Amino acid sequence: MDADEIAAGRARWQARYDAARKRDADFTTLSGMTVDPVYGPPEGVTYPGFERIGWPGEFPYTRGLYPTGYRGRTWTIRQFAGFGNARQTNERYKMILGAGGGGLSVAFDMPTLMGRDSDDPQALGEVGHCGVAIDTAADMEALFDGIDLAGVTTSMTISGPAVPVFCMYLVAAERQGADLSTLDGTLQTDIFKEYIAQKEWLFDPEPHLRLIGDLMEYCASEIPRYKPLSVSGYHIREAGSTAAQELAYTLADGFGYVELGLSRGLDVNVFAPGLSFFFDSHVDFFEEIAKFRAARRIWARWLRDVYGATSEKALWLRFHTQTAGVSLTAQQPVNNVVRTAVEALAAVLGGTNSLHTNALDETLALPTDESAEIALRTQQVLMEETGVTNVADPLGGSWYVEALTDKIEAEAEEIFARIRQLGGEGPHQIGPMTSGILRGIEDGWFTGHIAESAFVHQQALEKGDKRVVGLNCHTGTITKDLEILRISHEVEVEQRRALTERKTARDDAAVTAAVARMVELSRTGENMIPAMLDAARAEATLGEICDALRAEWGTYREPARF
Repeated sequence: MDADEIAAGRARWQARYDAARKRDADFTTLSGMTVDPVYGPPEGVTYPGFERIGWPGEFPYTRGLYPTGYRGRTWTIRQFAGFGNARQTNERYKMILGAGGGGLSVAFDMPTLMGRDSDDPQALGEVGHCGVAIDTAADMEALFDGIDLAGVTTSMTISGPAVPVFCMYLVAAERQGADLSTLDGTLQTDIFKEYIAQKEWLFDPEPHLRLIGDLMEYCASEIPRYKPLSVSGYHIREAGSTAAQELAYTLADGFGYVELGLSRGLDVNVFAPGLSFFFDSHVDFFEEIAKFRAARRIWARWLRDVYGATSEKALWLRFHTQTAGVSLTAQQPVNNVVRTAVEALAAVLGGTNSLHTNALDETLALPTDESAEIALRTQQVLMEETGVTNVADPLGGSWYVEALTDKIEAEAEEIFARIRQLGGEGPHQIGPMTSGILRGIEDGWFTGHIAESAFVHQQALEKGDKRVVGLNCHTGTITKDLEILRISHEVEVEQRRALTERKTARDDAAVTAAVARMVELSRTGENMIPAMLDAARAEATLGEICDALRAEWGTYREPARF
């Protein structure tokens, strides 16, 4: 790009920056030095390839979505939390919000994630242990008691039974008197990554895609600010993938959901802004920053050039980040505070829109109140003390960061091509990327490549080629064992008792009729969300809704592979 084009780009950025709202804050260094809101090539200098870097708030969005960077608004502090019953988790949410958290993120227990009730025999011993137990809409009411759902953004990390859980959330909001059309938040719903990495599915892929398509249609028409899909790379990375694999598999899944929306006749400019992403921020500082920058650039280009999006917001890749749980060590766990801070800083320098920081004890148990506060304060120290919010994309133009960004992008493009090849030459009713993803799931292509990457990394650890403090080097310590959070068995006993009371008090005929109507609609092309909402209003349980659909659609069992 020649000097005149660069100057024209800077002028466009300046006009947009001047017109945008900025926070009332001190944007000088600790010593009082004035810094510019963005930096670029010196005036009059030609910079080959600068069109791939560009300016913040301008295609290809390598440097961020907004011309102001974090001067306009900082990232949302969104701490992931859930344990025990709804009342206990409600207390943690109020602590997070009271301490400065900007949004909520719900962790569900394993029975809920698998669409099982707390009194299901398969739930025995698991209720409330890795997240909060949700059986009916009444649990959702208790979970958000005293929290204005119309005034706070809420993210829910659940995929297999995401749609019925979302309906229970809507019922809880209705019972608060909220206008559902104004709700804002994110539902994960990403079933592709379950088959690729997380393994929390209910049905074969096609019925899940049916429900996701219904949800996309419903949110686009009824709850336009709510994001019905958060395409997750986090679980792919935690399973052992490389950074480039995480990026490529995640964006490929996102392209699959774009194809799903288009196959439903939806306008890409309307539904694409409702797609968001969820990435891991691992401990290799510069690699992670490059990954986030490459992600924005790839998404913008593909949405414009492949899927025909024309509106700016449809080209935006908005993402939440969580620091890498897999990087935490049980050995010398206090060191995890340092790891989390480095990973959080990488996410911020990569331009994340919201962020969860892991607690130091999460490799051992759910966080205590104290460790959860330290994790929250980690974000606040970065936000308030370090000056990283002063300049948009401060590492833009770094030879190393730009080279890494280009390299990760190139690797991702190679993977996209291989996924599309998996789908074969014939047309798929949804789209070519979807066809390749489904074939890759069926053949174990994704899981095989992730397993190979995880094996290579483990070998490097065991040989000492990759070093982890406290694990395979610097192992001496004077630290003592941590006091960890333990979930009492009484949580499960009480949850089962409350569920029994609710079943006794409800109108069983209304529940049966509502669930039967939902199943009837599953055999048609009609949207299932209104019928599922009616079932949730009648206090149908999550297990009852999911079991009725299991009886209709069957269950998915992963093929054995050797």
